[in-house]
Amino acid sequence: MDGYAGKGHQVLLIDDDSEFCELMTDYLDVHSFAVSSVHTGTAGIEAARRQEYDVILLDMLLPDISGIEVLRHLRTETRAPVVILSAHNEETDRIVTLELGADDYVPKTFSARELLARIRVVLRRMENAGLPEGSDRQDGMLCMHGLCMNPQTLKVTLNNEPLDLTSMEFQLLYHLARGAGRIFSREDLLNLFAEKEWNKFDRCVDVHISSLRKKLGDNSRCPTYLKTVRGLGYMFIKQSDAWP
Repeated sequence: MDGYAGKGHQVLLIDDDSEFCELMTDYLDVHSFAVSSVHTGTAGIEAARRQEYDVILLDMLLPDISGIEVLRHLRTETRAPVVILSAHNEETDRIVTLELGADDYVPKTFSARELLARIRVVLRRMENAGLPEGSDRQDGMLCMHGLCMNPQTLKVTLNNEPLDLTSMEFQLLYHLARGAGRIFSREDLLNLFAEKEWNKFDRCVDVHISSLRKKLGDNSRCPTYLKTVRGLGYMFIKQSDAWP
């Protein structure tokens, strides 16, 4: 039993199935989550603009605009983690939504209990960041190679310029930086960020690493931050090991 309670966290549920929304609202309410539900993509975008939510649950099939389009808008409006709910479980769909900034992708064959577990995982990712030994410490800040990350606000700067990362990208980068110089396998990183049995061929981590490299302006052939160790996994490069 996961001891992580809802603690009054605010959840926005965007789904056109009113019966499903009612069932999930009742279930999550028992676990101390306050759920607001809307039934169109437009209403979901407006709700996210008006109020800051702790997590957003987004269905892909909406009556007015596609879930993909809603996700694009949400990523410009809020830093709240977004969990995709979908009737499909194709790898292409998962990759597209993750590349656009989704934090998790849950096929609609899930049970209410599984969705609750996924929500808890996402919230823990947001709240349980730590600090590596030897890093610069000021109000929880971590600074390396001109990259500064604040786990309290999830704000990131690169050479004093703001960097826009999703919550999952932040936590992945932060975790790698905490263990600078250590190689993390894909399985290590998958197991860190989800409570499920992952297929060893799952590309979730690769997608996020690729996105991080683009945002960091990192060259995979002579990286400053994220190094691929062929056949083993990924590593955040220590300052002493960085390319000149």
